[in-house]
Amino acid sequence: MQTPFKLKHHLLLAAMGMAAAALAHAEPFKFGVMADTQWTSNDAGNNPNTVALGIINQILPKFVEQQVKFVVQVGDLTDNGSTGGLDTWNVAAQTLYNNRIGFYPVRGNHEPSAAAAARFKTNFPQTQGQGSNVAGAINHASPATPVGLTGLTYSFDYGNTRFIAVDQYTRTSGSTPAVNSAALDQLGWIGQQLDGKPADSHGFVFAHKELIGQNHTDVLTGADPAANAAQRNVLIGAMARNKVRYFLGGHDHMHHRSIVKSPDGTATVQNIIHSSDSYKFYVPSVPSKDQAYNAANRQEMPIAQELFSIGYYIFTVDGPRLTVDHYASDNGCGGSLGAGRDCDLTRTPALTFFKRESYGYSLNGKEFILQPGASFASIADAAPAGGNWGGTRMAILDGANAVSTTLYDGRVAIQDVNTGWSSRADIDANGAAKLKSDALTLWGMENAIGSEEADVFTLSLSYDASARGPLALVARPFNGSAWEPVAARNLGGSAKYVVGPWKAGYALGTYGVDPATRTAWAVVNRGGEFAVAQTISGDLNGDGVVDSRDVALLTQKVNRDASELPAADLDNDGKITALDARKLASICNNANCAIAN
Repeated sequence: MQTPFKLKHHLLLAAMGMAAAALAHAEPFKFGVMADTQWTSNDAGNNPNTVALGIINQILPKFVEQQVKFVVQVGDLTDNGSTGGLDTWNVAAQTLYNNRIGFYPVRGNHEPSAAAAARFKTNFPQTQGQGSNVAGAINHASPATPVGLTGLTYSFDYGNTRFIAVDQYTRTSGSTPAVNSAALDQLGWIGQQLDGKPADSHGFVFAHKELIGQNHTDVLTGADPAANAAQRNVLIGAMARNKVRYFLGGHDHMHHRSIVKSPDGTATVQNIIHSSDSYKFYVPSVPSKDQAYNAANRQEMPIAQELFSIGYYIFTVDGPRLTVDHYASDNGCGGSLGAGRDCDLTRTPALTFFKRESYGYSLNGKEFILQPGASFASIADAAPAGGNWGGTRMAILDGANAVSTTLYDGRVAIQDVNTGWSSRADIDANGAAKLKSDALTLWGMENAIGSEEADVFTLSLSYDASARGPLALVARPFNGSAWEPVAARNLGGSAKYVVGPWKAGYALGTYGVDPATRTAWAVVNRGGEFAVAQTISGDLNGDGVVDSRDVALLTQKVNRDASELPAADLDNDGKITALDARKLASICNNANCAIAN
């Protein structure tokens, strides 16, 4: 039987959609992530059918404000697993649907039954690519075998990104392997879905149970983190070879990020356990589950952890770059963010959310894992060359991971630093920002959750060889818009401009240009986005205005070495000349400037 032309054409377009999106510089998009939304029988008026509706109704409007395209929920939608609880969530999700925002959940261990599986498929047909709430996602798929997983384990594509949800509970057929091994017969399909995505695209795998837990012993692949080592190798290996950097889970009711390696040591992925959106919170085990079960072959390196908070996450996909903003509120147990307390809530708290950390990676960048005390001098990268790219080089010249966080279980966190690149042609197409380099994104420099402050480090960027005139590093926040002088984003320090190479001992806020190496550098203590831009500051005496006094200062230094007044070397040639004086006079806004020219 032949496939009708229209259907064949439709299938071809669907298959081509993901590849086309990945190859082009797609428009940035956001999606939200939230976790466990259980409630007990108390306060049922605000939290019907054991669903934490009071918390949900404070988080969903945040997703609407952020204009996400869809929301991922990583399981335990209810506490008692009832079909009524799934109906409650279906009604709650209308807040998203009414704003053309999709909702893509996965089941947790609190809704494991065949009846819950059937109601899940009925209430959330978008997981099968059906209904009016697919929200622009395409290429929905589920495994044909094992049977009974349609719409429970599923994948879909959005933009240049593939998403895979993994269900490990009783299937609609009414049969399933033991819960602790229920994901293992799906690994072949997961690998196929990952192998089938374009090489230059993002990918996320999400499930309820994590790869290594902090409170719970059971994980996605078995009863404990050491179980089924061969299958863990297969899963983590499939993610790593397909550039899936983040595995998204819940189950432990805390915010926790760590690098998890395969038992054979050949592959790694970041394991993100998402904050509780529930009445309860868990305490990490001491020693950690990794220490207890993998003592002879440790497989987890913790990055960040925060306990006893309620939170949500905004993921921003911008071409090859991915930035996550984690927002959290104190849980209402009588503590505060960063000094939370544990309790079982009996009433819904009023939540006030604050950004707690931003982290990310780029498909065109590098990852650097730094142990406590390690030097930053190993961090170096370069933007792509050719086409619209300038091949900008970056390096951290000085600094070290001097401040580290100790977790509840006594382990000391590592620092996970990532680089990424945006071409000048993409972000400064009209030349308004006067960029003279590609733009670097630098994630993971901050010292602790709740603060953007980093250990002091010296960043260097190369610039376009044809650039002329005064140059300096500029910076902006992650996903920011307005560039500003790099020293203005520091937390403390004083701005001081230097012509020439960086030297040991320069204080926070010192910045400069080295014409000999065509690099701009700065001593900073914050991550974000960085580039080299042409400047016309001209404020030689630092009084905040460009006037005749600045021109007079420059005139006194004409034909002298630039080191005597670095800011006067407006064309970065190492000397102060009449050309610099004329340039300064031309940009001066004071009518008296011409007197000193």
